[in-house]
Amino acid sequence: MTKQFTEIRQWEGVSKELFYSTVKPLNQPAVLKSIVNHWPLVKLAKETPEKAISYLRSLDAGKSMYTIVGEPEINGRFFYNSALDGVNFKRAQASLETVLNQLVSLQDTKHPHAIAIQAASMKENFPDFERENYLPLLDKEVLPTMWLGNSATVAAHFDVHDNIACCVLGKRKFTVFPPDQIANLYVGPTLDAPGGVPISMVDLKKPDFEKYPKFKDALDVAQEAVLEPGDAIYIPSPWWHSVESLMPVNMLVNYWWGGLDQGSLSPNHSLLHSMLTIGQLDSAQRESWSHFFDYFVFKKTTDPAAHLPEGVKDIVTDLSPQQRHAVYQFLRERLT
Repeated sequence: MTKQFTEIRQWEGVSKELFYSTVKPLNQPAVLKSIVNHWPLVKLAKETPEKAISYLRSLDAGKSMYTIVGEPEINGRFFYNSALDGVNFKRAQASLETVLNQLVSLQDTKHPHAIAIQAASMKENFPDFERENYLPLLDKEVLPTMWLGNSATVAAHFDVHDNIACCVLGKRKFTVFPPDQIANLYVGPTLDAPGGVPISMVDLKKPDFEKYPKFKDALDVAQEAVLEPGDAIYIPSPWWHSVESLMPVNMLVNYWWGGLDQGSLSPNHSLLHSMLTIGQLDSAQRESWSHFFDYFVFKKTTDPAAHLPEGVKDIVTDLSPQQRHAVYQFLRERLT
């Protein structure tokens, strides 16, 4: 693609106070320049990739990690298979040493296999990493994950939690789309999505505008940034983002956090359940239920608790921990 995108806004010298008082409330993607330049891993990566790889090896606990491998024919594009009932890559468990050896051996290959360790827990696989490589913007309870691989592309998708992704080795290109562009992204099947959430069917590098004409509207509001080692990007949920790894060896460390009852029920779970229930109703019934959602959930008309006496504990006001637990337990019982 030759289209010039608007650059994602860059911020310099972002402190934790500035991030929460100014950057995050904008609810816009933001590049946090040089935010992890202090990491030993980043300092070594700025010298040579080999030094960074050696440092990573020294931290390795020797465990196997979730790894995906695609044939050269996919050109690094991890995606659905042709029948849209699976994926175009293989899943495996592999050690860091195995993956690194493969990445190094493929560096000069013109059409290599696409290889990537995905969402590996840094705490489990590199237990000493956080002692020296820490992100000052977030609480220590927010744990990092690692993404390591060669040149590859992940189609536009969304996260169910806020995300800060730190480039530590190689380069990563992020192309982001606002949540309201969902209808212009031609979202694929949910059940067999490559990364657990549905992705855009459009190839960002070679968009087929005859097949996906509305994608032009999405491109008009797209933003883009290329991260160098030491840079990070903040992506609010549920902004859509496509990620392209640009070098023969690339490593990213990201942090997911935010949302209610993280690890239990998320807005995405509510979306899936609504798709199964309300989404199957006829148009008149869907329209009727839309008023309930606008009132209780999106609060487009008025505050649904405005007329209630002060101090009332309810879902539309404020639940006690015991009430919240009881409501979730009620939902779990009905869903199972």
